[in-house]
Amino acid sequence: MAGGMELGTVSRGFRSMFFMLTPNESSFQKVEAVPQYVEQATPFFIGLMVLELLVGVLKTGGSVVTISDGLTSISAGMVSRLPICVCSCRKSVTLLLCHYRKVAVLWAAHQVHHSSEYYNLTTALRQSLTQQFTSWIFYMPLALALPPSIFAVHIQLNLLYQFWIHTELIRDLGPLELIFNTPKHHRVHHGRNLYCIDKNYGGILIIWDRIFGTFASETDKVIYGLVFPIRRFEILHVQFHYYLYLWKKSKIYKTIIHKLATFFNGPSWKPGKSRLGDHDDNPKVTGKEVPHDPSWSMPLQVYVVIHFLLVLGTYHELIENKMMLSQLTVLGMTCYILLTLTSLGFIIDQRPRAASLEMLRCVIMVTMHRYSYIKPFLPLLAVPTETCFDCQIWLDNMENQKQKTHKTSFKHSAACRHF
Repeated sequence: MAGGMELGTVSRGFRSMFFMLTPNESSFQKVEAVPQYVEQATPFFIGLMVLELLVGVLKTGGSVVTISDGLTSISAGMVSRLPICVCSCRKSVTLLLCHYRKVAVLWAAHQVHHSSEYYNLTTALRQSLTQQFTSWIFYMPLALALPPSIFAVHIQLNLLYQFWIHTELIRDLGPLELIFNTPKHHRVHHGRNLYCIDKNYGGILIIWDRIFGTFASETDKVIYGLVFPIRRFEILHVQFHYYLYLWKKSKIYKTIIHKLATFFNGPSWKPGKSRLGDHDDNPKVTGKEVPHDPSWSMPLQVYVVIHFLLVLGTYHELIENKMMLSQLTVLGMTCYILLTLTSLGFIIDQRPRAASLEMLRCVIMVTMHRYSYIKPFLPLLAVPTETCFDCQIWLDNMENQKQKTHKTSFKHSAACRHF
């Protein structure tokens, strides 16, 4: 019986990724009873990403994911969920995939999801920290017609469906392409080719794009990423660079109307152009563009991966136990996660201050482990970590003792000379 129930749970979890739950499985009277489908889908995310990696190697002879881009995408997904820990919102429904290309300040939030120059399942996890604070505006009218429990179910299933369509390995699904949003259609949405911009907004169904004239078929090779690629992997830059860009752009203009229009008109707007602007100033896409993939040593890559796995364990512990931890502990762990992801991004980008920041982070990591705020990824690491900390304390004590001895000797010598 237990095995059957476990198999049933796995079946429901997998089918939820494709919006294939029955009404009985997805109907609840109260919003408190709605499962956290997104959190429960984590094993399926990992499984499908590993499967894509293996199939990609067999099909193309190379990896479809790079360490720098893949870790940045997963890091963005981690950062986007941290607010629910700080706010202690157990039933929050977050990570809404709304496509905000018409209003610059809203696009500043969603651009995070489009910032990768690669297109694979890790790209689906590249989510915005700020988007969840604005998307509620567009969903609020649904409260007039839909019970909260129905909305809480379907907004999560809508999100889960859009995970698997972020892949290049599935080329065409035949007749299903006429109705559903598929990898083929969504690749266009992520492209920066002129024919791809502002196209294929649909989440599950593509028929709405066909009806409203925003549909485009995949023709020329899709070049992924932002119109102006950021070529950076540091997570805070990925999340907030566009807000800084809008601020600097608004400062150029002298009138308050033009300053405000910078934020509330389209991203390509300039004085003298229509509200949405045009694409005349965009870099021309030739189809020969190569994704940004910085060269860095293998030992450094291994180091970054190991410490990413360590912080991933800390993140998992925080998500699982957020309701049992004190707010101070949650805040401390959240800040440590942000610091770690930022520092690893500095290393990938090979920033000048990467070594200093990483040294500071390691000191904080050992200190937090010493006082049991974080646990080692592997139990075997607990002993060397503790030993390292104890040795540091011993060295500090020795140094302090030497300084005290030196001061005592100095005072004694001074007293003798005075005598």
